[in-house]
Amino acid sequence: MSIFEDRVDAGRQLGRRLWDLRGKDIVVLGLPRGGVPVAAEVAAALDAPLDVIVVRKLGLPYQPELAMGAIGEGGARVLEDHVLAQSRVDEDELRAVEDRERAVLESRVARFRKGRHRQDLTGRIAVIVDDGIATGSTARVACKIARQLGAARVVLAVPVAPADTLARLVEPDEVVCLATPHQFTAVGYHYRDFSPTEDDEVVQLLDAAARRLHDAPAYPGTNPAAAPEPAEVEEEVEIPAHGVRLAGQLHLPVPARAVVVFAHGSGSSRHSPRNRFVAGVLQHAGLGTLLLDLLTPAEERDRANVFDIRLLARRLTAATEWLGTREDTAACDVGYFGASTGAAAALWSASEPFARVTAVVSRGGRPDLAGPRLAAVRAPTLLIVGGLDTEVLELNRQAKAQLRCPNQLAVVQGATHLFEEPGTLAAAAILARDWFGKHLAPARAATVKE
Repeated sequence: MSIFEDRVDAGRQLGRRLWDLRGKDIVVLGLPRGGVPVAAEVAAALDAPLDVIVVRKLGLPYQPELAMGAIGEGGARVLEDHVLAQSRVDEDELRAVEDRERAVLESRVARFRKGRHRQDLTGRIAVIVDDGIATGSTARVACKIARQLGAARVVLAVPVAPADTLARLVEPDEVVCLATPHQFTAVGYHYRDFSPTEDDEVVQLLDAAARRLHDAPAYPGTNPAAAPEPAEVEEEVEIPAHGVRLAGQLHLPVPARAVVVFAHGSGSSRHSPRNRFVAGVLQHAGLGTLLLDLLTPAEERDRANVFDIRLLARRLTAATEWLGTREDTAACDVGYFGASTGAAAALWSASEPFARVTAVVSRGGRPDLAGPRLAAVRAPTLLIVGGLDTEVLELNRQAKAQLRCPNQLAVVQGATHLFEEPGTLAAAAILARDWFGKHLAPARAATVKE
C-alpha cells in the first residue's frame, strides 16, 4: 500500500514534521542516491544547506555482504570490532579492502560535488535523510560518520521504516519517521513512484540547493557567520476605507517586491496568533505582510458584520488600493491570505474586474461564501484545509469546482479547523509560502524550489 506519491512528496511531508529545526545551525545530509531528492525538499523547507554523506561499506574479504566497518569523507572510518574479532581479518587485509573502497568513495564524491567542498559539520546539527530504512545498516554508519566529522547532534529522518528496526537504532540522538507500517515489505512498496535516482539528478539537486543559499541572505541562527538581515520596515498603520479607519501592522523588507494582505475571519483581529505565525514564515521568505482589522471595534460587536462578505471584501480592496498609494509598495505584487470568512472576502475582492491581486491562499476558509464570485477570480488560488475538518473540506471541494483560475486544494492530514495540532499550522504556512513564492514577484520565497 503506497503512502507517498514520490520522493518529493515524502520530502515535503518530512520537512513539515522537522519544522522546529528551522533557524537552527543545521546541515541536511542526503544518502545517495535515493535519499537526496527527499533531503532536497527537507533542506528547502528548513532553509538549510544540503549536502550528501557518502559512505562505503567495508565488506569482509571472503564475505563482502557482511560489513566489518565503513568509511566516509575526511578519512572517517568506523569499524565493527566484534566482526573483526570473529573473522580474524589482519591489518593488511583490512587496508586492502579500505583502499579499494576509498577509491570508489572518492570517485563518487567527485561526481556528486563537482569540486564543491563538503559542509563542515563541526558543532552543528546533522540531519541525515534517506528515502526509507529497511535493515538500518547504512543509516547507522552514516550517523557514526557524521558524529566522527564533528556533528554535535545527529538526527536521522526518514519517511518510512519498520518499527522494530527503529527500536534498535542507538547511533542517532533522535529519529524522526513519518510512517511505521505493520506490514513492511520494502521501502519502495510504500511509494507510488519509486523510480531510480540517477547520478545527474543528485548533482542537479545539490547545485540547486547551493544556488538557493547563494542567492538568498542567510538568517541569524542558520550559520554562525550569517550576514545581518537587510533593513526592514515595521509600522503601525491606519487605512482609510469608506468612512472608517482600519488599524493594521505593515512589515516590509527593503526593497519590497510583494506584499501579502491578511484577511482575518470569524471576528479575529490583526493580533491573531495563528495568522501572525504564518506572517512570520512569509516574512522570513522575503515577503512583505499587512495584517489589518477589517472591522472597527464598534462593528465587531455586531456578529452579522463577520459574515458580511461584501463589506469585508470592500475593506480588503481599500487596503490594496492604499498599498498602491505608498512609494515603497506601489510597484509590489499583492497576495491575499484569508482564513475562515476572510477567505471568502479575499476571493470576492480578487474577483473584481480590476483587482490588483496576483495570488490567493485560503486556510481553513469558507470560499463557498463568495458564491457566484468564485468563477470570476483570476488569481491563482490555493485552498488549504485540515484533513479532520470534514465539513469545511467538502465545502472547499465544491468551491474548487467553481473556480476557473489556476487552483489547488491542499489537505493537511491530522489538522482540524484551527490547525491547533502539532506541526499542522507550520505545514499550512509552508504551503502558503511556496504558493506565494511561485506566483508573486521574485523574492527569497521564490528560491525555495529550484
